[in-house]
Amino acid sequence: MARIKSRAAIKHKKLKKETKGFRQARRTRIKAGKEAVLHAGQYAYIGRKLRKRDFRALWIMRLNAAVREHGLSYSKFIGSLKKNKIEIDRKILSAIAISDPKTFKEIISKLK
Repeated sequence: MARIKSRAAIKHKKLKKETKGFRQARRTRIKAGKEAVLHAGQYAYIGRKLRKRDFRALWIMRLNAAVREHGLSYSKFIGSLKKNKIEIDRKILSAIAISDPKTFKEIISKLK
C-alpha cells in the first residue's frame, strides 16, 4: 500500500518553499519560518502601498524641476492646468518633461 503523507508534512513543505532565501532559523525551523513568512507578507503589502506614494513624489519633483526652468512654480503650473481643463496626470507630464522637452514647452506656453 502507498504511503500517505500527513497534512502537516505537506504544509511544512509549502512553508519551506516560501522561506527559501531566508537566513538561519527562519529558513530551517517551522515555527520561526511561519512567523517570518507572516512578517514578509505584511512588509510586502505595506511596500505596495508605499511604492505608489514614492512614485507620485518622484513625478512631482521632476515636474517641479522642469517647470522652474520655464519660470513657474509647481503649484501655479498645476493650478493653471486645472483652470484650463487640461487633464494630463503627473506621471505622463513628467515623462513628457524628460523625454520630449519641446512638447513640454508647448504645454507651458498654452497655459500662459
